Amino acid sequence: MISLLLEPFEFGFMQRALLGACLVSLACATIGVFLVLRRMAFLGDALAHTVMPGIVLAHFHQFNLFVGALAASLLAATGIGWLSRRESIREDTAIGIVFTGMFALGILYMSSRRSFRDFTHILFGNVIGITGLDLLILAAVATVVLLGILLLFKELELTSFDPRYAAVIGLSSGKVRFALLILCALAVVAAIQAVGVLLTAALLITPAATAAQLTRRLLPMMIVSVAVAFLSCLIGLYTSYYADLASGATIVLAALACFLVSLGIASARRGRVQPDSGVRESGAPESNTAR
Repeated sequence: MISLLLEPFEFGFMQRALLGACLVSLACATIGVFLVLRRMAFLGDALAHTVMPGIVLAHFHQFNLFVGALAASLLAATGIGWLSRRESIREDTAIGIVFTGMFALGILYMSSRRSFRDFTHILFGNVIGITGLDLLILAAVATVVLLGILLLFKELELTSFDPRYAAVIGLSSGKVRFALLILCALAVVAAIQAVGVLLTAALLITPAATAAQLTRRLLPMMIVSVAVAFLSCLIGLYTSYYADLASGATIVLAALACFLVSLGIASARRGRVQPDSGVRESGAPESNTAR
């Protein structure tokens, strides 16, 4: 039994894969909590698709793909923030406009070069192919995201749970939202290396959604989200190694399994509470329990 657990990580590429996946999870699972609380789950998927033109340009002009993806993602986050500040355009509309426009731009440039095959690893991920340089970049991104959350924790907490009170005390929710967009863009670029464009949103949202089923307090929610993400990466890599399946897909499906378990736990908990108190538990966190 012990040999089965240790065997996959006797190889250097599996050790790098696990460390890289954990670094990605650390960034995504923490920022994902705020996306879930703000009902901005669509944002993660949108930003994942907006990196396409940056990656395509970086590939064909032979500079670092991470730099191209980061530039495109930050540009998209800025565009979404700028559009959503206008009263006539809702945030989900701004996300949809920027997401579809930039993804189409990437596809257009790819088609002009008559090349689609080169980008399958970007679309579907390649956590097994993570290099030492990739680990340094992922560590830097995770550090920046965590520092950003630490510095803006109170502002993010208040605008997530009680935006009206935040406005009353003069806190600019627009600036906080813009900072959140930038941090999310960084997390998305890091996640693409591990699980690809098509599955990045799941790594951002599913662990956070799982944690939201188990606790209503912000800090425990973030801790549970990270723990679920780590567990999903471990299970996914084991499954990928022994079943010879795509690692990105197995990681995301492991996260989905954790979410389904959390649904069962939450349902059982509500079933115990209702007969005694007659009070139905709300699905939305309350501000006085978060602070």
